[in-house]
Amino acid sequence: MTEDRNSGTPPLLLDAMLGRLATWLRLMGYDAAYLADTDDIEVVRLARAEARVLLTRDRGLAARRGVRAILIASQSLEEQLAQVIREIGPPPEPITPRCSVCNTPLEPLPREAARERVPPYVWRTQQTFTYCPGCHRVYWPGTHWAAIQRQLREIGNPSSKS
Repeated sequence: MTEDRNSGTPPLLLDAMLGRLATWLRLMGYDAAYLADTDDIEVVRLARAEARVLLTRDRGLAARRGVRAILIASQSLEEQLAQVIREIGPPPEPITPRCSVCNTPLEPLPREAARERVPPYVWRTQQTFTYCPGCHRVYWPGTHWAAIQRQLREIGNPSSKS
């Protein structure tokens, strides 16, 4: 796999210690594969095979030869995201969110096509839908989306914090 054509950001591989970070990176548009319950040899093999930058909190894994790795220093999600942005670069532009579960880029879903796939209240109150062609989940900008966007803006601009 190669770097994202639009942004120059490399694809990422996160180990089992960074599942929450993987979810947020996907929402930001990064190609962020995540491996849970996988031994170190397989993690390194996959990072090499797919030319992914390995993100880990494991010092030993980060020190492995033959793989580009970033040791994530903090346990704080906000600090982890800021470190990734600092070391990898800003999220791809334009942002194309990925499925928070399987990492597949989301695609637009016509509103009418969402009718039978979302709860009735959601269909009545939302106008925009996307879906994952990989695992078939449907997404919409619910009430949590404004909070996520605010958090991402704060992370992207550390000087805006009080």
